[in-house]
Amino acid sequence: MDVGATSGATATTLAGLIMLIGLVGVVVPFLPGLALVWGGVLIWSVLRHDAVGWATLAVATALLAAGMIGKYLLPGRRLREAGVPGSTLLVGGALGVVGFFVIPVVGAVLGFVLGVYLAERLRVGGPGAWPATRGALAAVGWSMAIELTAALLIIGTWVGALALA
Repeated sequence: MDVGATSGATATTLAGLIMLIGLVGVVVPFLPGLALVWGGVLIWSVLRHDAVGWATLAVATALLAAGMIGKYLLPGRRLREAGVPGSTLLVGGALGVVGFFVIPVVGAVLGFVLGVYLAERLRVGGPGAWPATRGALAAVGWSMAIELTAALLIIGTWVGALALA
């Protein structure tokens, strides 16, 4: 039995499981999904310790950076364009943190959206709160879509590297 092949299969399996957990973390905001997907590639690359592994890690790192930057820039810009002030986002963020602990798994998203709605309701009144809330929902959706796209591109890069090996 080849010990190197066994450890390589173990590293690949471990990396794949970590990436799968990361994908769940992207869709269900409970875990740092994108970071876990990248971490799976990191572990695989370190254990592999060759040019293919390091090149895959370099590409995955660039995709991680692009995903993290895009995840915050694009939705934030859309919220500003919708006229949602920073104070409203602060209230949404605070209630998102509370929601995370009150309702596991989905509470952060629900708390954020509820916080935006309540802050805008106080600021502009009843019906005027809905456009900002709709903008917050769209921003959450865009953020998740960007993070999921980056995670899938990282996993695709890794699968391509597996095919080369």
